[in-house]
Amino acid sequence: MRNLPKPDPATLVDIYRKMTLIKQNDERSIKIVKSGRLVMPYYSPRGQEVIPSAISVNLTDEDYVCTIYRGIHDMLAKGFPLNDLWAEIAGRETGTCKGKGGPMHLTYPSKGVMVTTGIVGSSMPIANGLGWASQLSGDKRVTIANFGDGAANIGAFHESLNMAGLWKLPVVFVCQNNRYAEHTSFRNSTAVEKLASRAAGYGMPGYTVDGNDPDEMYGIANIAIERARSGEGPTLIEAITFRFNGHVLGDAGGYIDKAEKAAAVAADPVPKLRARLIAEGLASEEALASIEHQIELDLDAAVAFALGSPYPDIAELKRDVFAHELA
Repeated sequence: MRNLPKPDPATLVDIYRKMTLIKQNDERSIKIVKSGRLVMPYYSPRGQEVIPSAISVNLTDEDYVCTIYRGIHDMLAKGFPLNDLWAEIAGRETGTCKGKGGPMHLTYPSKGVMVTTGIVGSSMPIANGLGWASQLSGDKRVTIANFGDGAANIGAFHESLNMAGLWKLPVVFVCQNNRYAEHTSFRNSTAVEKLASRAAGYGMPGYTVDGNDPDEMYGIANIAIERARSGEGPTLIEAITFRFNGHVLGDAGGYIDKAEKAAAVAADPVPKLRARLIAEGLASEEALASIEHQIELDLDAAVAFALGSPYPDIAELKRDVFAHELA
């Protein structure tokens, strides 16, 4: 497609590690919910592992990520610690928001995970605010705004891209186009063939890429992030992918085209990258198995920590509400 920066072998292995963490965390989450040990809404990111994994290896802890309630993969890729994450989704006081945010409102600023919002498309104006702050302070931070294809059809998308383009904000807008906005297919909801074509109207480059290709995703993210960091302004990335499961756990996804889904699952990007790493001599079977085993151990420890932690005290209902606590 175009001359893109390529990830070196160590970076490619790191991308695989992040993808595997997302996959295994997803499997563990579904198992825990189905067993009745946790009652919560859960939005599976399976099939979309490449996008945040390939983006995050281009970022620092100081860079920001704004994501949505379907964004647990974005958080894990950015480095959200498992203990803090699991304790929060379990509603325990040891969680990153003391159990008061839950699975749809996670945040971990020390790794740049600034906000998880339950409002469709609201990651974009918030990202602009962070980008403006970075521009004013000159701190060179880049903000990633993650959203889905459905959110690209609401007002916040157009307003945010217009403002970012006008002010040359250091924001990278990443549309994870998984072909379905909740239950509505892309072809039944969007007039344009490529969402990235809209970028021209807001004075920024736009790229449509294979979101399941680690090389392509890494390369375009590298270009967009460096462009933002150097003061050249925002970029719109449309990363084409596919979600393997329904919109939310419990949704069987009967509206998803069966042949389309079967083809996507057959091309599962996680085992595909694993096989490539071995075939190209970039990693051994033993090394990858060790990574996978360690993630399982880390998940065991995180779940035990979360479920063994206390619930927040009732006094927490009045804390973190006002700038000055009420008497």
